[in-house]
Amino acid sequence: MNTPVIGVLALQGDVREHLIALAAADAVARPVRRPEELAEVDGLVIPGGESTTISKLAELFGLMGPLRERIAAGMPVYGTCAGLIMLADKILDPRSGQETFGGIDMIVRRNAFGRQNESFEAGVTVTGVEDGPVEGVFIRAPWVESVGAEVEILAEHEGHIVAVRQGRALATSFHPELTGDHRLHALFVDMVRAGR
Repeated sequence: MNTPVIGVLALQGDVREHLIALAAADAVARPVRRPEELAEVDGLVIPGGESTTISKLAELFGLMGPLRERIAAGMPVYGTCAGLIMLADKILDPRSGQETFGGIDMIVRRNAFGRQNESFEAGVTVTGVEDGPVEGVFIRAPWVESVGAEVEILAEHEGHIVAVRQGRALATSFHPELTGDHRLHALFVDMVRAGR
């Protein structure tokens, strides 16, 4: 059985929900906080949370360099919300000192859909996900302003790009892990299997 081991970056954010969703999608899921834990996984999910905090904690835990290297070397990675920001090669409105892991040739805008009290849910049709729209939970969500030639746009909401893929890197503006619908996690698990 080709069961991939997929980490969830466990510095901040909705780690537990991703661990549950990955397990439901037939992966072995484990939290990743240290470089040696990162070295043991076939793929990685970067959860939602606060992108500035994730950036600072990644530096503190010695993960910034190793993460950039693994992503650049083709490790499958999936970022949701703040995770999408962390996978961007460029942030339109970065906080002072904010760094990203990079990996997707895109420019993103933080908190683009508004503040916490403007959070919403919406059905999102995602290329590569069958059986109808996924329920997207948008919480202080970013959107993708523009993408490079290598990036595939998988979904839009109200004219804004909310899901993309470049090679083995996948990213969504929204949180599928909060809905009980594990189809996007299953898509990512398939990407990890294909990359092994």
